[in-house]
Amino acid sequence: MSILTIILNIVFPPLSVGLKHGFGGTFLVNVILTLLAWLPGVIHAFMVND
Repeated sequence: MSILTIILNIVFPPLSVGLKHGFGGTFLVNVILTLLAWLPGVIHAFMVND
């Protein structure tokens, strides 16, 4: 995992997931988690961008 990915995971998790996996289902799940609360979105981003 690069430094840029780690920074994006923390600052804007949906962008990080979208760049790695495309803007499909995983991206939408991350957007929803980030909108509900920021921390679940960050955790999800780190889990899918391993």
